[in-house]
Amino acid sequence: MPAACGCPHNHAFRLHRLRHVTRLPPFSPFHANAFTWNFALGMTNLLVPLYALELGMNGVEIGSLIALPVLIQIWINLLGGAYADRMGAKRTSMFSCAFLVLAAVAFALSRSFAGLLAGQLLTILSRAAFWPSNWALASRLPGDRSRNMGRLNATTNAGQIAGIALTGMVIARFGFRAGFWLMAGVGLLSFTFAVFITHLRSEQATRPALLSSYRVLLRRRSIYFALSCAYISALPVSLSVSFYPILLVEQGFTSDATGWLLTLRAFGSIASGIALAHLVRRASDRAAPFASALVSAVSVGLAAVLPNPLWVGFFLLALGMASGLMTVYFQILISAISTAEQRGSAMALGGLGWGLSNLTTPLLVGLLRDAYGIHVAFYSLGVVVFVVALSIFALHRWAFGNGEHPL
Repeated sequence: MPAACGCPHNHAFRLHRLRHVTRLPPFSPFHANAFTWNFALGMTNLLVPLYALELGMNGVEIGSLIALPVLIQIWINLLGGAYADRMGAKRTSMFSCAFLVLAAVAFALSRSFAGLLAGQLLTILSRAAFWPSNWALASRLPGDRSRNMGRLNATTNAGQIAGIALTGMVIARFGFRAGFWLMAGVGLLSFTFAVFITHLRSEQATRPALLSSYRVLLRRRSIYFALSCAYISALPVSLSVSFYPILLVEQGFTSDATGWLLTLRAFGSIASGIALAHLVRRASDRAAPFASALVSAVSVGLAAVLPNPLWVGFFLLALGMASGLMTVYFQILISAISTAEQRGSAMALGGLGWGLSNLTTPLLVGLLRDAYGIHVAFYSLGVVVFVVALSIFALHRWAFGNGEHPL
């Protein structure tokens, strides 16, 4: 009889080899795709508004270019999740990269509001396809799911930081059009990496009808709890692109200091993804979302109380870490309460929480600022998040008290 048959030592050896083969290498096309796509997306944070200003557009036009995509993306994102389930997450990710390249070309050739708006609409399509497919692919990676999600979030934040940092230098030395063409080149590189993403699991044999997964998911209380966690995790980003710069400037910081301080939020998210993601072991753990919401509430409120740069930097770093931890948690939660066939749609619902936060948080803070001032607006938002943090355990019990059990 051959030695391989029934031998426990050979069986253990085969298992060891299987784990070795399926282990994700330090560098992978998946993470390279995530980094380069976010690098190109980060470039738009400076290129689009500053180029619009260069073309002589007024504040209403510039504001419309920034706000209109958020309003539309909320709904297109749901279609992106549905197509990720129907077409496959890898293929949808490739479409996302192609849309981003087309958006960069539209920006580079544009000299009017209509041209920039066309580029923004293509960017919306890219975002709507990328995030659900990217999260769905990450949920299928071998190994510890929390570490995989944390590493992915660290990679995406690093890509955006690098894109923003490089773009300022490119604009100063070569101008806006060179920046947009460079963005197109990075988007094309991202597409190339997407082509080489390996299917770590086979795609489902039967594809669900478009939008049918949403009918199933929206009947579950747990998805609403996940959506609320996603909403809280997006608060730092919503504030960073709206009223955090205004708060810091009104506290006496220069524009340069404001920019450096705001990068600490992204660095906090990276640190959280690398160092703290392992704390999120299961979706049934309630300590992680409670701690994340509590730290977010304290950081938002106290950032408006203490204008010292060391304290402001500390609270922004803490806010980024809390946001990163909450992001990993809601991704783990959605992965646990959805099947592989629903994963893209479920992740899109998580993205809906992000979109609602990006839409409503600036509006709420703006209304409070106009009525009572920027400091009171931040105090009030901190109180609101603090109340949500105190209700985490009750919300979790409501979400899973009807027979649903998170893993």
